[in-house]
Amino acid sequence: MEDITQNESLHFDARVDMSSVHDKLQEVRQEIGKVIVGQERMLDLLLVSMLANGHVLLEGVPGVAKTITAKLLAKTMHVGFSRIQFTPDLMPSDILGTLVFDVKKSDFEYRKGPIFSNIILIDEINRAPAKTQAALFEVMEERQITIDGDTHAMSLPFLVLATQNPIEQEGTYRLPEAQLDRFLMKIEIDYPELDDEIEIISREHHMLTGNKLSDIHPLVTKEEIFAFQALVRQVRVEPQIISYIAKVVVNTRQNPLLYLGASPRASIALLNASKALAALKGRDFVTPEDIKDVSYAVLGHRVVVAPEKEMEGITAKLIIKQIIESVDIPR
Repeated sequence: MEDITQNESLHFDARVDMSSVHDKLQEVRQEIGKVIVGQERMLDLLLVSMLANGHVLLEGVPGVAKTITAKLLAKTMHVGFSRIQFTPDLMPSDILGTLVFDVKKSDFEYRKGPIFSNIILIDEINRAPAKTQAALFEVMEERQITIDGDTHAMSLPFLVLATQNPIEQEGTYRLPEAQLDRFLMKIEIDYPELDDEIEIISREHHMLTGNKLSDIHPLVTKEEIFAFQALVRQVRVEPQIISYIAKVVVNTRQNPLLYLGASPRASIALLNASKALAALKGRDFVTPEDIKDVSYAVLGHRVVVAPEKEMEGITAKLIIKQIIESVDIPR
């Protein structure tokens, strides 16, 4: 039998080793697990977003660890962290910074706002009015801001983690569709299961100090984050997988149950999130299961259910599930 290693006509693409991504982020999950009980899917999707260099909207009722999880994620990395509490009276300058007159120089000086950091936690993002929401459009999409004609670039990595309460309506504003589209994912956080609830209570009872973050140590450097993101870009995606993504997204635009379908930005987000999930699992190729796993987190906030169907109790999650099941899986 001919030795295939000697046959120059046969060609195999070199595999990309994703073990460094998988192993290091497993350490991050374990470190966060010192404080957070359960919520494995939330943690996985947060890490996927970081790998895909995308922003995240965390939605859940108060008390399900949205804010502390964002803090913990930042603390496991050697990066800057900034927290901004959104309120109805918050102005764009409170986020982006402002020009201040310097008497000594007889000139205006730009003082940076809290948006200038690496991981930005925006608490209760839907409490600020449209004018303040619009201040985030440029920085979330282009990683830069423009003040008085001057452009200021963000320090990379730059990741926005925003939280919102899905129930409370008093003093809140609906996020514009253009802003929702800039979030790679919307992660919906549920209440913990009974066993997890018991573990949460037990940990609180036996905690010797009041500082839950004291035992969390930074594990990942900026350079490692950049290296991991570069590896994710090398994850292989076969043509039939790309076609599968396109068919799913186009179906949202043609679905009679939806008033608004997903944009081409959603197709790119689905691709990048699937590649990041594959890398997180230690693989250098995307499977249809990867796309299914992230489909609702990526598409759910980008589509709008037709009003008459919403009144019937039909949700975006149900429609996306039907779409995924109706598109033929590539073989």
